Amino acid sequence: MSSLVDKARRYASKAHASIDQRRKYTNDPYIVHPQAVADIVSSVPHSEEMLAAAWLHDTVEDTSTTLDDISNHFGSQVAELVGMLTNVSVNCAGNRIEKKNLDRYHSAKASADAKTIKLADLIDNLRSLVTHDPDFAKTYLIEKRLLLAVLKEGDPTLWRQAEHIINDSLQRLHQPPHNVPSSWFQGTEQAYLAAK
Repeated sequence: MSSLVDKARRYASKAHASIDQRRKYTNDPYIVHPQAVADIVSSVPHSEEMLAAAWLHDTVEDTSTTLDDISNHFGSQVAELVGMLTNVSVNCAGNRIEKKNLDRYHSAKASADAKTIKLADLIDNLRSLVTHDPDFAKTYLIEKRLLLAVLKEGDPTLWRQAEHIINDSLQRLHQPPHNVPSSWFQGTEQAYLAAK
């Protein structure tokens, strides 16, 4: 592990631990998620800055860390990636659809490197969602399918992996015991697209 990546790992670990942030559903220390994202990014062509940003991708959104802090500690390239990965809707008014659309437009303008990290983030967040929370998964999967459409410049292997997980998860929700009709998914997706 390079000194930049190791420094990012330690910084992110401390930032998330300082607020005792935990993973939803498992209650694991939150840092298991950035670690998984960094591991996924490391499996495809990447740079040290991308790995550092993978470790740090939720620090600005979830902790007291600012983009200036990231820039001062890790340089402008890492800060720029983290900025592209940080949801912009956090302090915005509006309903869930409006906020998720804002975040999707923000992701659409990200660099290919940032989109690769975003795909890794999406893959890790989706891995067991249907098992843990099928009711929330219904809406979340539609949001992520729409997000996937703007991440095509990211790594193609990760894009296909994310697409497969989303399609497989939606298929599982169609079947017993969930039995969610296709019309529900179509209507929800239309609600997001109509809210542009």
